[in-house]
Amino acid sequence: MSHTVSVRQLAQVEPARLAAIVAAHSPEAIAWLRAAASQSVPRAQAILGQRLLFGEGCAADAGEAVHWLELAAQADDLHAVNLMGRCCEHGWGRQRDTTMAVYWYRLAASRGLDWGMYNLANLMMSGAGVDVDRATALSWYRRAADMGHAKSINVLGRFFEEGWEVATDLERAVALYRQAALGGDFRGQFNYARLLLARGQRALALEWLRRIPDTATPAFRHNVRAWLQRSSDVTLRALADETVWQEAGQ
Repeated sequence: MSHTVSVRQLAQVEPARLAAIVAAHSPEAIAWLRAAASQSVPRAQAILGQRLLFGEGCAADAGEAVHWLELAAQADDLHAVNLMGRCCEHGWGRQRDTTMAVYWYRLAASRGLDWGMYNLANLMMSGAGVDVDRATALSWYRRAADMGHAKSINVLGRFFEEGWEVATDLERAVALYRQAALGGDFRGQFNYARLLLARGQRALALEWLRRIPDTATPAFRHNVRAWLQRSSDVTLRALADETVWQEAGQ
């Protein structure tokens, strides 16, 4: 079914109704977003770009996604700025260019977006598009973590576990991993469970391990399942045979 929305409809729709339509991630939502994006509404351009990028409520179209994201980014929509960085980093809808990814992430980070800080720090850790600089990466992770960004909190835990740029502090690492786990980060959940197992807190570790498949990527689920299968603990090996982990390996 084809959905079209006129400028008149857009002007007359009540904000609450429009918000409810857009939240549905449906073809109808895409039609309303297109209408608003075509009227140069940056937030609509950014949301439409994201939906097109990931195929949410529509067929994925990275090329068109970049068109709308770039317009929104030029209008200073920070989420669009960050997504432009992701498009450059991964080659979505344009040629892969990690130097440009650094540019967009740095712009988002400098303007206060936690995701921009996290993504910029990740490239600084790997040396993609920028020189390796763990000290500066740490400062960006800290800033994002202070804003409650769960993935940055998890990485900060890794710094304290490994002693990167800071003194090794396993108590601090455990606390940070727990915070990231509670914030919904699946890597934080795994790291927290891993250190709980090392401390003999097996029952609590199992609780956290069972939460991972709810939000983890297929690749991460596959890796955790392999880790469980290698365990000398019969209960952990049995956990790897549960349906959610079996699906990860397919």
